[in-house]
Amino acid sequence: MQLRIRNGLAGMMLAVVVVACGGGGTSPTPGITTGPTTGPITGPTAAPSGASVSGEIFVSGSSTVQPVSQAVSEDFKAANPDFGFVVEGPGTGDGFSLFCDGTTDVSDASRPISESETQTCADNGINYVELLIAGDGLTVMTHADTPIECLTFADLYALFGPESDNITTWQAAGELAASLGSTTVYPADLALQITAPGEESGTYDAFIELALADIADEREQPNDVLRVPGPNYTASANDSVIVEGVEAGAGSLGFVGYAFFAEAGDEVKAVAVDNGDGNCLLPSPETVADGSYPVSRPLFIYINTDKAAANPALTAWVDFYLSDEGIQNAVDEGYVALPADQLEATRQAWAAR
Repeated sequence: MQLRIRNGLAGMMLAVVVVACGGGGTSPTPGITTGPTTGPITGPTAAPSGASVSGEIFVSGSSTVQPVSQAVSEDFKAANPDFGFVVEGPGTGDGFSLFCDGTTDVSDASRPISESETQTCADNGINYVELLIAGDGLTVMTHADTPIECLTFADLYALFGPESDNITTWQAAGELAASLGSTTVYPADLALQITAPGEESGTYDAFIELALADIADEREQPNDVLRVPGPNYTASANDSVIVEGVEAGAGSLGFVGYAFFAEAGDEVKAVAVDNGDGNCLLPSPETVADGSYPVSRPLFIYINTDKAAANPALTAWVDFYLSDEGIQNAVDEGYVALPADQLEATRQAWAAR
């Protein structure tokens, strides 16, 4: 893990990365959506005017970004009946594996591409451009009956971190947190049951990087893993499964992208995160956009530029994705719109590919 992504959307910098040459690959039968979804897709139905676009694209990667790319694809197909698409959501890491071996045209990502993934793309001759599309707040959540309202980074480390494999109760986690300086009052005699992302998920990586890595470094612990999955930690790449796990009862705990939390029912509540100054902040479009929510992250799409040059349907799809109408889908799906200057930077990065 080589990045520290801080200060939410307000602090994001757009990076345009182009590596090596070439790279090919084939796509599966288009028009089928696989991977976890969040229910009905909403958004504008109009699409760009002009001659109808034909062709196929294959998108895979982040389950967080998947609903946005799905909605964009459905909107685009509404005006282009001969356009075919596959949008999958196995997780950011799995998506980059497919992307960097030339299988997919687009990789949805809820974190920046890593150094090792960049090298794999380079070794395989995959050229690409990174496009920032929206912001998100990683939402720590628990059952509505769990008597906890705010957690510090020390608390999050004690609950989720690499020293917590054998912690099975909130009280035991509180003892570790107290040794790290936390003064949070933990519920007594309450079992801890975590349902959270697994290692294939960009949400997993981003949470560690934002909330746990600094403390892990200070304590000379692994800075790229959560506690080991087991009886008290169910790992899943499916955000809906995570929400269902947290809905199971008092003592539950997990984290997902803000949009998935916003769609959850009343049995789940968000837990505020202390920003380090004693201020407990909940995720919202406002706190993510202004950078005050301390567990905010960027969302991306990565485009294989050689495939875009050879496939007019892919180029037209990205053009629509970055249009006012297309990018509105990110907001409609519950994510935070880019500030105008960052959206323009994304469009310029695509134009300059």
